[in-house]
Amino acid sequence: MARPATDETDVPRFTRPTTRQLLQGLGGLAIAVAVLAWGLPHFVGTSWHKVFELMRHVGPSTALGLLFLMMAGLWLYTFTLTGSLPGLSHPRALIVNVCGSSVGNLLPFGGAAGVAATYAMCRSWGFSRRDISTSIVVSGVWNVLARVVLPIIGIAALLFGAGDLPRAVAGGAVVGGVLGVLLLGTFIAVIASEGAATVVGRTLDKLLRPISRRTQRSHDLGIDELVHDLRGRISGVVRTGWASMTFGLVGFFGVYYVLFWFCLNATGVHVSFAHMFAAYALGRLLTAVGITPGGVGVTETGTAAVLVGWGADPAGATAGVVLFSVYTHLMEIPLGALGWMAWGLSRKQRPAD
Repeated sequence: MARPATDETDVPRFTRPTTRQLLQGLGGLAIAVAVLAWGLPHFVGTSWHKVFELMRHVGPSTALGLLFLMMAGLWLYTFTLTGSLPGLSHPRALIVNVCGSSVGNLLPFGGAAGVAATYAMCRSWGFSRRDISTSIVVSGVWNVLARVVLPIIGIAALLFGAGDLPRAVAGGAVVGGVLGVLLLGTFIAVIASEGAATVVGRTLDKLLRPISRRTQRSHDLGIDELVHDLRGRISGVVRTGWASMTFGLVGFFGVYYVLFWFCLNATGVHVSFAHMFAAYALGRLLTAVGITPGGVGVTETGTAAVLVGWGADPAGATAGVVLFSVYTHLMEIPLGALGWMAWGLSRKQRPAD
């Protein structure tokens, strides 16, 4: 068991952001504000006056119910973190989650800053470097798999639940679904089979060798070695934590879909399950867009535009999507501040290594 920290050097410190990072952050925030203020109502075909009029009708009881759903989703996600890092408690996993999310929601490409925050927090609680980095890799891969599965389910829902799809849209959906299944199958094959990992690693090595020769130094690991290292890290944790990690992600995305459904219903939007889930899956994908912090602006515009294309009222769709973003993005910032306070008050331990 890790020993209590005896001096300040045992607690990891955060590096100050560079001038370039600060400028990138300000630029990303400016783009997000511009897209939200002008792009969202322009591309959807509504006005902020109509949107705010609809949002004003959301009562206190509804707002509290939506907050409860959001907190339930965040708590369920702690099962993914505790499954990927044995020894991490659920309260501490919740702290890591809200702190990392708050950083990611404030900065463009904030995922990297969130990873740094996760690493420093877990080090301060006594976890080894390899255990933390493996947890970050495994939980990241699990998130990628989940975000690949969501569009596949959404595409299936559209194909079998929405009979009014144009032929071009249906054809694109089929192609997207096939590509998603191939990507998912490749991930699973790499994790499950040493031979498949070798084939995938060597294939990527050959395809990307011209680029890697320009960017890699001679002593850097090749893609083949990286794929095998990735598989080794994942397989050890997956054997014991796959059920917990899967339960956490299924619960998290499931509860957030219910939250999405209630937000749209609160603003008067009623579309079929197929259209609703497809729009939700698209929104979860767009959050990965790194131009703005957490994909803000891009996510709302894309999701609302899709809903309007499927017959939803422009003002209602925009209001519902913005309300959902308030809970899944904006509310995580004050929660992150509380998380940082809780981390500061938590008992620190000397890292094992």
